[in-house]
Amino acid sequence: MTAYLDHASTTALRPEALQALVAQAGLGAGNPSSLHSAGRRARVTVEESREALAEGLGARPGEVVWTSGGTESDNLAVKGLFRARRDADAARNRILVPAAEHHAVLDCVEWLEAHEGAKVTWLPVDGTGLVDLDALADALGEDVALVSLMWANNEVGTIQPVARAAELAHAAGVPLHTDAVQAVGHLPVDFAASGADLLSLSAHKFGGPVGSGALIVKRGTTLVPQQHGGGQELGVRSGTLDAAGAAATAAALRAAVAELPDTRLEGLRDRLLEGLAHVPGAVVRGAVPGPDRLPGNAHVTFVGCEGDSLTYLLDAAGVECSTGSACQAGVPQPSHVLLAMGLSATEAAGALRFSLGWNSTDADVDAALAAIGPAVDRARRATGSRTSRRRHRIAEGAHR
Repeated sequence: MTAYLDHASTTALRPEALQALVAQAGLGAGNPSSLHSAGRRARVTVEESREALAEGLGARPGEVVWTSGGTESDNLAVKGLFRARRDADAARNRILVPAAEHHAVLDCVEWLEAHEGAKVTWLPVDGTGLVDLDALADALGEDVALVSLMWANNEVGTIQPVARAAELAHAAGVPLHTDAVQAVGHLPVDFAASGADLLSLSAHKFGGPVGSGALIVKRGTTLVPQQHGGGQELGVRSGTLDAAGAAATAAALRAAVAELPDTRLEGLRDRLLEGLAHVPGAVVRGAVPGPDRLPGNAHVTFVGCEGDSLTYLLDAAGVECSTGSACQAGVPQPSHVLLAMGLSATEAAGALRFSLGWNSTDADVDAALAAIGPAVDRARRATGSRTSRRRHRIAEGAHR
């Protein structure tokens, strides 16, 4: 039996979401933009789902823009807001963003820097991944187009002070976008109370379907569209609307919000972290377990190991986890999040992220704790053997 502990990359479809998806898909054809009966039925589904999503997130239905997921939502928010602000005032060409953000934001910002003349101020984070608000306050000015700050870190699980950051940004006349992909469905998220101007979410992180998401856009916020076509979603995001995906997303969010606060998941997480911390050379990363950390996140580095080797060894033992963001999986380089937190490349190399979800069980935790010790021992021996061979080759070369 496999223990799946990679819910932060994607989690299983909730039964409520599957039922909604199948029910809507079973109705047959019907484009929500069409005027005939089938189209109108699909439109009703889209709008009812929009209302349900808004209700679960403390937003207005008219603020919900359907997208294909977190990456599109982040790109629409960052690029669309930057271009709108720059078009209104050419002097506003600077973006403030912490160095530990998800690559969907970081790569977007770097693209704007390389291709559209954006200037970027990288905000520092502390040893837990928490943004430095004093640095944010100092960096704000009349040339700033926007601030982007994730709600919760996807690798180490640290929850960010979004509301306070929004207050600082607004005092300087600057809007704030928050990538809440890891937070929605796992934490109480109130868009209006947060003060954020834009919020990104992705359905497959909380039990909805892959390929469905949304960008919440505060009323009065202007965005330049990033794709053009039929003018759907008030012209902000063209493309045929996915009625079945919208219905499943709304159903998943409704079920996820009903479980909050998820004390069961917190209990599993705490037991997992306690067990992992007893492995020699293990160091728990991120915020202290509690209100400042995602309920399902357990991130640990292991001295003298390589995360990729540990991942393969655990997979062979029936435990599925990751070294960090799935979007960067397979890339042999240390986590930018851990480097931003002050870890060396060597320390960051031994990272593992275990993430729990709505259908995680005690058996999953038991399996991980039973497998981690032998996996770490074997990985260390392999790393030591490679290091020894490398030193031997260097010594031989020096002798010659």
